[in-house]
Amino acid sequence: MAGSDSGGGAGIQADLKTMLALGVHGMSVLTAVTAQNSLGVQGAWELPVAAVRSQYRSVVDDIGVQAVKTGMLASAELVETVAELIAGTDAPVVVDPVGVSKHGDPLLAASALDSVRTRLLPAATVATPNLDEVAQLTGVRVESEDQLRAAAAAVLAYGPRWVLIKGGHLPGDAVDLLTDGVEEHWLRAPRYDNRHTHGTGCTLASAIASYLAMGRSVPEAVRAAKAYVTGAIAAGFALGAGIGPVDHGWDLTRGTS
Repeated sequence: MAGSDSGGGAGIQADLKTMLALGVHGMSVLTAVTAQNSLGVQGAWELPVAAVRSQYRSVVDDIGVQAVKTGMLASAELVETVAELIAGTDAPVVVDPVGVSKHGDPLLAASALDSVRTRLLPAATVATPNLDEVAQLTGVRVESEDQLRAAAAAVLAYGPRWVLIKGGHLPGDAVDLLTDGVEEHWLRAPRYDNRHTHGTGCTLASAIASYLAMGRSVPEAVRAAKAYVTGAIAAGFALGAGIGPVDHGWDLTRGTS
């Protein structure tokens, strides 16, 4: 459940590529259409609530789902509709509380923040905010690794079962903290100095949902997803003149000419 990225690097397109690469069948509920490329977002148009609800019911009532992932929801009305739909679905839910694009373009109305806090986050099995989204939702600003715990506690206070605080905006290694308030799992990966990072948040959340759909535990799913995304960033996909996407098929194409 996310917006369409016409550039193919993030949003529904990244979700479906990730799911295919990891061996699960992805289905889509479009919440918005965006005009975007490697340079930024040139336009965005929300879909009507009725269209979002109908897409979801069509998929769930006939085919069923083993996991749900949410991305760009744009408005309070869409957030509340999606929260209602997933609350009635017996499947793990990964909430990527998308607030801004990689280029800094706003993708969530300020009026929707309270709905994310009070309706969407409580329905999440795992919430995956980056540091900008943590600040947007909680007011907690993280400038060093030792502040990740405070960020996690602030997000957990809104009710998700687990939170993955993505520390990729910090200097040094890419360090994330996964916690349910009791267990802590620190995930580290080398930082690759390239411009191919468009869609990393969508890709990570979709990878977590894919592994949860396979029956893995939350810590197992997040660790495997982190490894997949790290490989996708390292491989990169040089498109456009700006921030290129990750290579979603990196592990499928190794060893091929």
